[in-house]
Amino acid sequence: MISRQIYSRYRKLLNSVRKILPEKDIPLIRKAIDILSESCNDRTIITGESVIIHALDVANTVVKEINPSSISVITGTLLHYIYDKIKTKRTELIKIFGNSTFTILEGLSKISSIESTQTSYQSESFRKLLLSLADDLRVILIKLAERLVIMQGLDKVPEKEKLPLASETYFLFAPLAHRLGLYNLKSELEDLAVKYLEPEQYNYIYEKLKKTASSRNKFIKEFTAPIKEKLLNLGFRFTIKSRTKSIHSILTKMRKQGVDFDEVYDIFAVRIIIESNLENEKSDCWKVYSIVTDLYQPNPSRLRDWISIPKSNGYESLHTTVVGPGGKWVEVQIRTVRMDEIAEKGLAAHYKYKGLKEGESGLDQWLARMREILDSTDRDESFIDQIRPGLYSDEVFVFTPKGELRQLPAGATVLDFAFDIHTEIGRTCVGAKVNGKNVTIKYVLNNGDHVSVLTSRSQKPSHDWLSFVVTQKAKAKIKQALNEEKNQKAIEGKEILMRRLKNWKITYGDTIISKLQSYYQLKTAQDLYYLIALEKINLLEIKDILTKPEVKNKEEKTVSDVKHESVKEDSLNVSFTDYLVIDEKVEGLDYSLAKCCNPVFGDRIFGFVTVSEGIRIHRTSCPNAQYMLTRYPYRYVAAKWTQGKDIPNFRTSLKITGIAEIGIVNKIADIISDYKITIRSFNYNMNEGMFEGLLQIMVPNNDVLQSIIKKILLIKGVLKAVRVEGSD
Repeated sequence: MISRQIYSRYRKLLNSVRKILPEKDIPLIRKAIDILSESCNDRTIITGESVIIHALDVANTVVKEINPSSISVITGTLLHYIYDKIKTKRTELIKIFGNSTFTILEGLSKISSIESTQTSYQSESFRKLLLSLADDLRVILIKLAERLVIMQGLDKVPEKEKLPLASETYFLFAPLAHRLGLYNLKSELEDLAVKYLEPEQYNYIYEKLKKTASSRNKFIKEFTAPIKEKLLNLGFRFTIKSRTKSIHSILTKMRKQGVDFDEVYDIFAVRIIIESNLENEKSDCWKVYSIVTDLYQPNPSRLRDWISIPKSNGYESLHTTVVGPGGKWVEVQIRTVRMDEIAEKGLAAHYKYKGLKEGESGLDQWLARMREILDSTDRDESFIDQIRPGLYSDEVFVFTPKGELRQLPAGATVLDFAFDIHTEIGRTCVGAKVNGKNVTIKYVLNNGDHVSVLTSRSQKPSHDWLSFVVTQKAKAKIKQALNEEKNQKAIEGKEILMRRLKNWKITYGDTIISKLQSYYQLKTAQDLYYLIALEKINLLEIKDILTKPEVKNKEEKTVSDVKHESVKEDSLNVSFTDYLVIDEKVEGLDYSLAKCCNPVFGDRIFGFVTVSEGIRIHRTSCPNAQYMLTRYPYRYVAAKWTQGKDIPNFRTSLKITGIAEIGIVNKIADIISDYKITIRSFNYNMNEGMFEGLLQIMVPNNDVLQSIIKKILLIKGVLKAVRVEGSD
């Protein structure tokens, strides 16, 4: 049975390869399969299939999805599963297959550990994938094809491995396929991932598509008939295809628009592929567009011109949405045979046509940026974040009032655009006119927007700006402006202090400033002056510090002193540079989470300037909040969470009470284990049939914490599960 399976896959591969490679290369494929068969023995992969069958499946997928023009891609695909056994025969095998095959084998061996299905390894897997990019991009294409084959056989994978593999496919491999222009492969990877990540939604949409297939086909025939007639009359040579949107794409639209399946108007698209010479491509596509829009009313806001401005991965096409028979919306894609091949085969086809179109420059720039980052000797954790914006998001193209085209990352705001034009325009930006309408600085730009920035001399950068800009240039310039403002404020604060000291008959000098720095635990005099200018430090308090003869002994502490000290307990010190925005941020002060209430990402919070320990972050529901804000209102600073990189886990405690059911502790532990979070401690006791436990855990955010509490409350015997303030 196995030999028959191998033979059928082998014949399929040879038949496919003969269409794209010269006959002289066929013996090399036979030789590679012979070596594979001799070396793999009874080895199997994660799906339980033999290595040789899997290798042939991947090779067939590579030929179908990527259409390689090099024999080395196919031989490399077949041989990399036994690279560990054949690498000692390097010289001998290079004579047979050539250097290029071994370059691919070495690149694939670098990322062999990517099969790790633990979530914690996803970033490292991503890093290894990108490292291989620096050597040979064909390695990535093979790896994507391999992942598709594994996902197609995921039913045979052990249950505990399915979700991690599906998750890694969705968040790593599908976006990578998209960025390289492999749209068919990307869509199939997404659908297969959703099939296991969200089986109910997948099956619902699958059945709906199945039931509506015949009515869709009838509608498409009716819609395309007059288009075909006109194209033939004008002498066009063309093909018209219909493409139903992927299940993942439909699900995304349902969620984004808040509608059910029946309300998604563009379930399918009609693609018109014309034969055209390179020099006439653009004009021919627009002629076809004219024919379609003469027959059917277009929606002007849905026109997408990726012919004049191709996507950075080489994608070219003209998209429009028109009203078809019965008032139904239909998406129409117009492209040439060359454009279609690039859209279907991605990077491989792009290089086939390399040098023929200037539109490829965006892709080349991206690849150059990849290599530049990869060649950097500084590969810390920011490495992933430097690259992810290039891989996981598209670009938006917007125009200045003079018609100059600007390319920004998706999600860019008016303020990003302003800083992209000029630093001073960014600093003084108060809004913009986008397509003639007034919008705020937070407005997220869309493709084709015409943007005219509005400025005001009275405008100044705010720390809050950092929470919504997305470009590195804007962030850097805002931080620079804030530092300059701090310097100016510090000068003002110094003048205020000197005037007050003069009124108090106190001589200004280094001794006085050192005493105040020591009292407030500030690193520099500038920090002191800055806080004075912001009225974060009370001048009357300064007078008390400087005029009182000595600080009272510890034994003489008042009740309010003791209560104030309770606010300053030991805390978990963390950097909040990227995920916590503090109004009027002061450099030189530390930021820490107060242990009296243990804030978690997502809680409502505020900052409190302590006397000796910088800014402490509290929950608004903190038991000490009312006292602090009533007694020291001038020490309050606004604070809020914002999305950022490398957000750590946060410590919190739960008190669980209930009836002492058998296995209650194990059930609680299982829930925590399902969330893959750390348990710092779990203390419990059972007395007279009752259970009481204190669980201390590390959680990424408040949503996860609330989800855990809800799950624990569902356990038989649990009567109460609440978050408790503070921790031991």
